Parts: sequence; C-alpha cells; structure tokens
Amino acid sequence: MTNLPATLKRRSPLLVVALCFAVIVLDGYDLMIFGAIVPVLLEFPQWGLGPSEVGIIGSLTTFGMLVGALLVGTLSDIFGRRRVFMASTIWFSAMTLLSALAPTPELFGLLRLLAGLGLGGVMPTAIALTVEYAPANRKQFYNAMMFVGYSVGGVLAALLALILVQPLGFRWLIAFGAVPGILLVPVIAKYLPESMSYLARRGQTGRAEELSRTYGIELASTGREQEAGRTGAFRYLLGPRRLRPLALFSTASFAGLLLVYGLNTWLPQIMRSAGYPLGSSISFLLVLNLGAVLGTICSAALADRVGSRIAVTLAFLAAVATLVGLSLQPSAGLLYVFVALAGLGSIGTQILVNGYAAAYFPAWTRGTAVGITLGIGRLGAVVAPLLVGMILDSNLSFEWNFYAFLLAAALGLVAILLIPRGKTTAAQQATAIGSAAAPAP
Repeated sequence: MTNLPATLKRRSPLLVVALCFAVIVLDGYDLMIFGAIVPVLLEFPQWGLGPSEVGIIGSLTTFGMLVGALLVGTLSDIFGRRRVFMASTIWFSAMTLLSALAPTPELFGLLRLLAGLGLGGVMPTAIALTVEYAPANRKQFYNAMMFVGYSVGGVLAALLALILVQPLGFRWLIAFGAVPGILLVPVIAKYLPESMSYLARRGQTGRAEELSRTYGIELASTGREQEAGRTGAFRYLLGPRRLRPLALFSTASFAGLLLVYGLNTWLPQIMRSAGYPLGSSISFLLVLNLGAVLGTICSAALADRVGSRIAVTLAFLAAVATLVGLSLQPSAGLLYVFVALAGLGSIGTQILVNGYAAAYFPAWTRGTAVGITLGIGRLGAVVAPLLVGMILDSNLSFEWNFYAFLLAAALGLVAILLIPRGKTTAAQQATAIGSAAAPAP
C-alpha cells in the first residue's frame, strides 16, 4: 500500500463504525420503545386495542422492514451504500415522527409500515459498510461494535419508558426516536465514505484507492470484480454453490429475528401476564438489552478468534438454554440472569449472524447478500408479534410464549450447523468472482 499524499489525512475505520452505530441506536430504540408501550396501547381507551390488533401493528412495521431490506440491499449495490443509507435514515425518521401524531390506530399502523421501509434499508447498508472498512482480522468485532447500538437504543428506550411513559404517554416516546435521525444526516453526508467495492465496480478506481489509503484498508482486486459486477450479484448468489448457504443464512436470520422481535415486542406484556407490575415488566426489557450489549461484544471478539461458525453456534445454544430456564419460572434473581442471557441469545445472535453472512460472501455481493438474508429473515420478525399476540389471546399460560421461541432458536442452531465452510483466501475469492463473471454453462 502506497504512502498517503500530503493532501490526504488518515482516518480511522472506527469513524464508519461510529456513524453507523449512531443510526442503529435509533433503529433499536424504535423497536424497543414499541415493546415498552405495548401495555400502554392495550390500555389506551380511545383505540380499544387487544393483543391481536397490537400484534398486527407490530407486524406491519416488520413487514415494511422486510420489503425495505429486499429492495434497498440491491439498490445500495446499484446506487451506492452511502446515498441509500442517508435516504433510509431520513425516511424512517420522518415516518416515525408522523406516526407519533397519528389520530387513529389504522393510520398509526400505516405509518409504522412506511417507517419500516426505511428501517429495513438501514441495516444491510450499515453492515456492508462496517464489514468492508473493518480490518481483515477484526470484521466481526467491528460489526458487533456497530450493531451493539441496537441494544444501546433498547436500553435508552427502556430507561425513558420507565421514567416518562406514565407522565407523557406513548406519543412523546415515539417522537423522541425520530428527531435525532434527521439531525444526523448532515454529519453522515460529511464524514461517511462510500463503499470502495461500489466505486471500483463503477469504474471510479481512483476514488476507491484514495479511500483505501485514507482508511488503511486493503482494496480488493478491481478488474475482475467490475466484470463480475456487470453480470449481477443475484446471478452469483443464486448459483448452485451459493444458493444453499444463502438459504441457510436466511433461515438462521428468520430464527434470530423471530427471537429479537418476539422478545422485544412482547416481553413486558408477557411478564405482566405472569403477575409483574408495569414498571417491573419494562425493567426486564432493560436487562434484556444490557445483556445483549455485553454478550455481543464478548461473543464477537470470540468470533474473530475462533470463527463465526463456532460463536454463532454457541449463541444459539445460549438462547435454547435460557428459554428453557425462563419457561420453568425460576426465582427472581435467576430470572434476571436468564433474561440478560436471552439478550445475547436473541439480539446478540442476530448480530453475529449478520456479520457472519457479510464476511461469508464476496465484498461486491455483500449488500445484496445481507439484504436477501435479512429480507427473508424478516418473515420471522413479521411472524413474531402476531404469534405471541395470538398466544396471549388464547389464554394459554405464559410459558407457551417461551416454548415458541425455543423452537425458533433450535431451528437457527440447525441452520448454522448446516452452512458449508466459506472460502476465505484471496485466491479462492478471486476464483469465485471469476466464475460469476464467466458465461453460464
């Protein structure tokens, strides 16, 4: 790698992590604040909602995220990840602010759906940029540092809900998560770099090499990558050797997101059905996300040391064990321990799955690959609020919610174990890119 020209200043890849982290905090806040206000929505007399109706509203948001992830993951590979990242941030912030003013539950649900489109576009682009700018031996750790913002947002949501839900109501809590996103956009526009692989594919090799030198990141070979890029990332990913891992990553993402959205949407209400007061129920949401913050950083460091496959397997195993423990109604002290471990087994596991998928496929397909796995995986996020709402409406005991989550964790574990070992060397990746560029047999 050549020395930096005098006009260039070296920047740390942690700048990319920090900018993506800031937006992911808002993403996490949006999800967790909805879970925190579910008991309030159920008791809001003007709307008269039951668990199934609230579950539908929660699923509308996640359905929007499904569509957003499928569309924007591909658009970011076409138009640039930086531009799409900013547009997604503006969109979900504006729709979230409008949803806080919604006069009816129908309009509230529609605006939550529209906000989901933007939220779905943020995740794939944030993951792809973070992994691309991370040092080769720290990709999972950098991705975890960025994505732990999701749990930080959850912690902020739970704290604000504990303090403000009674005096201010749910509308102010939703609005608090919208304004910072709009204020962040000028900062992102000034400091967030474009994807180097995107620039190289567009023939802007000079800009890509300049960013490579500025951030101290090795630039992958560009010639064959540009040729492969013209044939389309979809063609490569749907090839016979890539379709199986793509499907398995999507299955693992389905399981992980079912856990994330099931627990974070309904945990306060599940614990209320078990006899806990509102404040105590929201405190479980706080503990869940604190456990995810600490557990994710530790497990990501483990992933960079022993491999993503082992780390994700252990995280899903932790989910299985803790969900069994929660279903057994342990003592109060042990219950909080299990809830904290469930944070690692749900949010932490999904973060690791995202990072594993991003590192598994070549850089030029990364936005599309993560968009597909997250998009299909979001079916789990759509199913979770509906599933738990129906269980609560059916008058089954609260343990049945944890049994449903347990099945999802077991499914994710099996999917990860079946993923073929990825190609890791530069020569192997070049061969894969070359085969994608070659004419179809």
